[in-house]
Amino acid sequence: MFDWLTHILQAVLTFFYDLSANLGFANYGVAIILLTVAIRLALYPLTVKQMKSMRAMQELQPKMKQIQEKYKDNKEKLQRELARLYKEAGVNPLAGCLPLLVQMPILIAIFWAIRDYSYLHEPTFLWLKQLNAPDPTYVLPALSALTTWYSTKQSQSVSSQPAGDGPNPNRIMLYIMPVFIGYISLQFPSGLVLYWVTSNIIQIVQQWWLYRKPAVSQ
Repeated sequence: MFDWLTHILQAVLTFFYDLSANLGFANYGVAIILLTVAIRLALYPLTVKQMKSMRAMQELQPKMKQIQEKYKDNKEKLQRELARLYKEAGVNPLAGCLPLLVQMPILIAIFWAIRDYSYLHEPTFLWLKQLNAPDPTYVLPALSALTTWYSTKQSQSVSSQPAGDGPNPNRIMLYIMPVFIGYISLQFPSGLVLYWVTSNIIQIVQQWWLYRKPAVSQ
């Protein structure tokens, strides 16, 4: 289903490899990093929208809790009042999901693009002997877990927190997701894990840049 996107990403990867070759240091690892930067820059407007939505939702938390407490026995009234609050504040609670939905086909396509890429020679990068094989040193899988944890923690610092005294799904996700990502990174091609780590680092920098200021009204 994503063959067309896979071919586009492979063409862009070839472009960045040729660019690195013209600059005198032909390397597929560098090409993957440049490809990641290009993708993150293309998605930057959506990232900004997502982060602004998260900040706005955080600002609405006190009012949301008041409504939830007031109408806890009337689910229909509760939903209407929350919808009215979102409308008055100009907030779309689903806006934070859009970048994730856009990135999923890209992530799927980049997996096939890197796995099935026709390398002109043995794809090496720093300590990695083969970018189309798992990292035998476990360094990249560890970095994928660590950067996923930090990025998630950073996001949750401004995201809305669930009301009530039950288990906090955000806290559970903070630890489950990095472990899962680190585990599957043990089996994935190093080039794909390099993409994931680079993408996480860029996201961390973008989030720091946008979160360093007070929330801006949408």
